Amino acid sequence: MDPDDIQDLFRSVGPVDIRRMFGGKGIYVDGRIVAVELRGELMLKGDAEAGALYEAAGSARWAYAHAKTGKRVAMPYWPIPSGAYDDADEAEKWVRTALDAAIRLGG
Repeated sequence: MDPDDIQDLFRSVGPVDIRRMFGGKGIYVDGRIVAVELRGELMLKGDAEAGALYEAAGSARWAYAHAKTGKRVAMPYWPIPSGAYDDADEAEKWVRTALDAAIRLGG
């Protein structure tokens, strides 16, 4: 996603700061990371409460295999539900869910 698309998607929570990280982008609101974009996929920050909502909407928690051990490592991010890209109300719901999770997590 280009920066303008990201800003548009997150407009309901105000301007976001987009920073390069790990070959992707970190998306911040008021200094809190609320999402990451990696390999063209936007993933929202989550905790137990938000994760349950994302999973009910069909998203699966992002995980990867550790390079040295092969052990599965689950990260606190879930892909944004696909309907959010075309529906401003849906986008607002999920963006606010991610921001609320970031606030609860203190980051």
